[in-house]
Amino acid sequence: MSEANVSETDASTAQTDGSPAFHVEKLYLKDLSFESPHSPEVFLESAEPKVDFNLETGTVQKGAEHFESVLHVTVKVLAGERTLFLVDLTFAGLFLLRNMPQELVAPMLGIECPAILFPYVRQIVSEMIMQGGFKPIVLDPINFSALFHQSRNRNPAVQ
Repeated sequence: MSEANVSETDASTAQTDGSPAFHVEKLYLKDLSFESPHSPEVFLESAEPKVDFNLETGTVQKGAEHFESVLHVTVKVLAGERTLFLVDLTFAGLFLLRNMPQELVAPMLGIECPAILFPYVRQIVSEMIMQGGFKPIVLDPINFSALFHQSRNRNPAVQ
């Protein structure tokens, strides 16, 4: 039996027996932009580049059991005051959480879902940078658990 069949069986069993189920329904690219406003002149420069990286996560409920988890990443590389390139990416996934205890929903959405999305984001960013004529940047792993807990400590009202 393939893994897909096992997870489908597990999801349908969870629906009938009440056990918790977590399932990736779909992964998809929502928005992607690559800009290199000073090409080709930037290829002739030898200044040491500075990388500015920004990551935002978000979740929107899409029905009783479905949630959209979104990662928005911006990578801007500068040489002095000049922009070498900018990558702006929004990648998302639709996730099923069925019969999940309420205390596990927020950690699943704030930790597990972004952790599933991030390898795809890393690959797309690296590929876009190479297609732009630059050496690829490999984004470091991100500890979504630490980010989630830091966020909750700063704003305990958020569940």
